Order: sequence, then C-alpha cells, then structure tokens
Amino acid sequence: MGDKQLWTTGDIAQRLGISVQRARLLSRRPDFPDPAQEIPHFSLWRACDVELWLVNGVTDRET
Repeated sequence: MGDKQLWTTGDIAQRLGISVQRARLLSRRPDFPDPAQEIPHFSLWRACDVELWLVNGVTDRET
C-alpha cells in the first residue's frame, strides 16, 4: 500500500474487518485522521494516515 493511496470508508472497513457503517462511525471520531480529500457525499483518507492511527493505539474500535 503506497503512501499516496486514498481510502474510502469501504476500504477502511475492509482493512479493519468491520462493516462500512462502523467505519463511518470511526471516521467521525475526533482522534481519527482528517480526510485528505472531500467531495459531496464522499471522503477519502490517506492510507498511511489511517495506518498510523492504528499503530498509535486505537483503544476502542467499537465507537
């Protein structure tokens, strides 16, 4: 996964093994990385930012 790869909530869900709905809830957490790009009804996150967030110790993935 390259540093420039952008992920949707579907990609995040797949990476974490959770539902897309749960990924959407996680993406609204104040400690979740800010989207790299936003268009109407769609946000994209840098894969490296999400991975760093995971490495830094997400204590509650259930939101």
